[in-house]
Amino acid sequence: MDTLELGLKDKVVIVTGGNDGLGRACVERFARSGARVATCARRKELLERVADQVRRETGADVLAMPADVTRPEQVEAFVAATLARWGGVDVLVNNAGTSAAAGFEQVSDATWQEDIELKLMAAIRFCRLTIPIMQKRGGGVIVNVTTVGGKAPAPRAVPTAVTRAAGINLTKGLAHEYASAGIRVNTICLGLVKSEQWERRAKGGDVEAVYREAAKRVPLGRMGEAEEFGDLVAFLVSARAAFITGTSINFDGGMAAVV
Repeated sequence: MDTLELGLKDKVVIVTGGNDGLGRACVERFARSGARVATCARRKELLERVADQVRRETGADVLAMPADVTRPEQVEAFVAATLARWGGVDVLVNNAGTSAAAGFEQVSDATWQEDIELKLMAAIRFCRLTIPIMQKRGGGVIVNVTTVGGKAPAPRAVPTAVTRAAGINLTKGLAHEYASAGIRVNTICLGLVKSEQWERRAKGGDVEAVYREAAKRVPLGRMGEAEEFGDLVAFLVSARAAFITGTSINFDGGMAAVV
């Protein structure tokens, strides 16, 4: 049986929001591939518990550091800790974020600003800090996690649809600007994927029933799995995807009406 060698062993990878859901799936996938993984999140106990489990199961070197990605000084400290530990950064996955959607008139200035800080400015700050490091190493890869709503927003979908659209355009701009430096930048646009956010919506009820109802909107008839997302991220940052940059990939089971 052929295997696809991704060449991720000993790569230094930053994953934001790595304590559950899609971020955790990325941490686990990179760890299994032999990468050195630095991850941050706000919930310290959960973050450390996940990191310990990944270390035990994979033997990987994992740096888990509590950080609020909306706080510039904490972002700087986290990147500095990664650099101090491993001397560089090869991969950045800007994954931190949560869904926030309401009718336009119900969204206050404070909510707009919170969403901009979490989903746009955090990614900008991480890119600003890591791109010079990648340049010194001769290249690197960035994956910005956005949503299909950033391409085709539904009604009552602000502020997320707006900040995710900005993330898609940030991706394209950076990809063009830094291609000559060997830095690739892509975005994955999420559709409906199983995660702890959906489990919280179930409020202790039947989460599988929630998934089944949501899956009615997906042409493939099911929601995506976090592990499938982790596999896609791992491929995009690998040498096997060396000719892919500046693109947005829908991870949505065919749900979005846009390409």
